[in-house]
Amino acid sequence: MTGLLDKRKFYIDGQWVDPVRANDLEVIDPSTEEAVAVISLGDRADTDRAVAAAKAAFADWSLTEPAERLRHVERILEIYNRRAPDMAWAISHEMGAPQDMSLGDQVAAGTYHIQNFINAFKEFDFIRPLGDHAPTSMVAWEPVGVVGLITPWNWPMNQVTLKVIPAILAGDTCVLKPSEIAPLSSMVFAEIVDEAGLPKGVFNLVNGDGPGVGTQLSTHKDVDMISFTGSTRAGIAITKAAADTLKKVVLELGGKGANIVFADADDKAVVRGARHCFYNSGQSCNAPTRMLVERSIYDQAVETAARVAQETQVASAHQPGKHIGPVVSKLQWDRIQDMIQKGIDEGARLVAGGTGLPEGVNRGYFVRPTVFADVSNDMTIAQQEIFGPVLSIIPFDSEEQAIEIANDTPYGLTNYVQSQDGARRNRVARRLRSGMVEMNGQSRGAGSAFGGVKMSGRAREGGVMGLEEFMDSKAISGWHND
Repeated sequence: MTGLLDKRKFYIDGQWVDPVRANDLEVIDPSTEEAVAVISLGDRADTDRAVAAAKAAFADWSLTEPAERLRHVERILEIYNRRAPDMAWAISHEMGAPQDMSLGDQVAAGTYHIQNFINAFKEFDFIRPLGDHAPTSMVAWEPVGVVGLITPWNWPMNQVTLKVIPAILAGDTCVLKPSEIAPLSSMVFAEIVDEAGLPKGVFNLVNGDGPGVGTQLSTHKDVDMISFTGSTRAGIAITKAAADTLKKVVLELGGKGANIVFADADDKAVVRGARHCFYNSGQSCNAPTRMLVERSIYDQAVETAARVAQETQVASAHQPGKHIGPVVSKLQWDRIQDMIQKGIDEGARLVAGGTGLPEGVNRGYFVRPTVFADVSNDMTIAQQEIFGPVLSIIPFDSEEQAIEIANDTPYGLTNYVQSQDGARRNRVARRLRSGMVEMNGQSRGAGSAFGGVKMSGRAREGGVMGLEEFMDSKAISGWHND
């Protein structure tokens, strides 16, 4: 273990504690394939201890004034910003986000969400009148209880802040289980929470894997809610595991976003779409991995996307620059390679990239940015989430056909529309079956809810809806108005 960071402890009831039983796991740096740290995977006794701490803390924390909870979160944000370099280092080494992207995007996503929650919380009414027609009927928003938070490795702080911060603000207490593949950033986050002086038991962290701590939280009788981000397969398993306790289950799952590029799209639409697909090495559930292109500009779009792939640099996460880094693990690398080969075998036309490591690379989980043309929507690469820098281009002949292809997927997270015709954009956006639609490269506004439909789950994370997700509503009649 010489040279490895020792991160075996858990954060439970306001202190760092040893696991009840040792169960070491090395954290692998995907740029080098070498271990960078060692953690411990929790056992049921660790999970029970964390849940008990959260349950004990709930009685007092749930009754604190909103202003007090807000002060704690504002303090967390202050320390988070100060610890940004430490957080960026952890993310680069645990999941492979390049140095500059890790600080400027991965860490910054956490800052963005915390600030947006603070803004939304300041305007949040915990007790609201039902309406003018019922002046003594009120709707009260109250904390759910003890919440289990299970987060993925691809955007660690994006997801941790989208869960922990609204839970704390809502008056819940929580147990966080970050991905065992990328746990280091969450341990930095626990240090931040500890320094912020949050009362003991309000926030707890137990490392572990899905079948272990994940299932223990999902089935625990004293956990009132599970908020999970990850694969659709795991989301289904969590739903089944949680059924016997009838706890609230909120899922943010995979995606297979369609990017509909009409002939009148702006000149940068294809470049923008391809870069977005390759961003974070393709490891984003909302990535526009299916590019649907109107037939009259199809050949040019294929040529442009291929050029973007060829120009996309792939290099170590330890280096500065605008390149993409490795994918997170050997398991993921192998799966992506299999999917690329399947695309070739099923008859898609490979126009950039392909299987194997990029030229000049002999270690690390690096994937060549890959573009397939002449993809039909029934191919495996068009239907299954690849979670790598792989773009599938599909031609269409009419608006109706584009909508039909876009909706022909089990997923429904984010779709994209590129057109200069505003009426058509609006019309298409309303017919796309997804939780989000982004048009002409314009990002959703601050505080917008993130979430999907169908097999992408139906979570709504961020802003006011993200706060309400961690609360239950109570209808009260006969309210005395002063």
